[in-house]
Amino acid sequence: MRATGHKARRGYDAAVDAVRRACAAPGRERDLAVQAVKAALAAWVAWAVVGWWLQAPMAFVAPWVAVVLVQSTVYRSLAHGLQQLAAIAFGTVVATAGALALGNAMAAMALVLPVAVLVGNWRQLGSQGIYAATGALFVLTDPNVGVTGSAARIAEAVFGALVGIAVNALIRPPVYLRDTRAALEDAAGEAHTVLTSVAEGLREDEWDAHRAEGWHDRALRLRRLVDQARSSLGWTRESLRVNPFGRRRRRSPGQAYDDAVAVLDYVAVHAAGVTRTVMEVAEQKRGAPRPDPRIAGPYAIFLCRAAEAIHLYARTRFGDGSEEELRDTVGRLDEALNALREQLPGSVPNDPEALAVHGALLAQAGRLAEQLPRDARRGE
Repeated sequence: MRATGHKARRGYDAAVDAVRRACAAPGRERDLAVQAVKAALAAWVAWAVVGWWLQAPMAFVAPWVAVVLVQSTVYRSLAHGLQQLAAIAFGTVVATAGALALGNAMAAMALVLPVAVLVGNWRQLGSQGIYAATGALFVLTDPNVGVTGSAARIAEAVFGALVGIAVNALIRPPVYLRDTRAALEDAAGEAHTVLTSVAEGLREDEWDAHRAEGWHDRALRLRRLVDQARSSLGWTRESLRVNPFGRRRRRSPGQAYDDAVAVLDYVAVHAAGVTRTVMEVAEQKRGAPRPDPRIAGPYAIFLCRAAEAIHLYARTRFGDGSEEELRDTVGRLDEALNALREQLPGSVPNDPEALAVHGALLAQAGRLAEQLPRDARRGE
């Protein structure tokens, strides 16, 4: 009971925080609230016309379709609208024909529903294929099956789709460029935190298996953040397609966003490699010794400079930083890597296991360092 109470409390606090963020500033929470209001408005308009004004026999179809089609992007509203209408029309037509031909709704259901479900799995209908079976059920559960009623049902669905698409396209159409930038900044911030934490642990020589495992878990989480940023970039570009206002108000994310995703992806891979090596050393797997202080110190300096370079890289790529400052930081990163390479040969001359550990750390450092200079110097 206590655990359930704590979970409910956390859920309540999260909901309150989401409402507070939606009221305080633009962000994902406010975007979700706007989409919810738009969906309700689309349903209300569709019902007001079809149900209240025209008194259609199956008026609920129009608001039902309208609310479903207020999608996360205008392009998706249009694409899903066409797929949904095709599915509903197929299910309605086949069910009407079957019911009229057999004269028995139960017999028609046994024959029509398997066909509707199979067609609903057709790849061209995507996630909207289920509405083929739904459309068929609306017909077969109606005691008065007829061509006129089925035609009215399809017309109501068409009207609801038009209302849903129009509301989504004309009233604050969703654009996700802000979310993409936030996702990239979150990934860069996490990379900075992970590398800085490892550097501090190596410098102070205060780390054990538990702490090293925590570093590695955060490095793996960094990879997930980069994947989220890549997904958000795709959503952004989709949100600008067939969007009457999106391209006018916002430019499509340029090469800087693609470069940032690529660089942070490399950073995530090599940060995971560094933390995995440190974790194996801490757990004493395969008899791996701890890094020699003559290597741990320079390596900590290298990681600090890499973290600083990643932080400046994210700021610079989105117009908040200085290219010159970034190039200077990358230059210091190269210096730290060269110092690390010079220090290695004389540090563990007669210890193959230690040389293997240091070599693995040096290899990951080299791979990590070469990504930022390559991108940072493009503008030179």
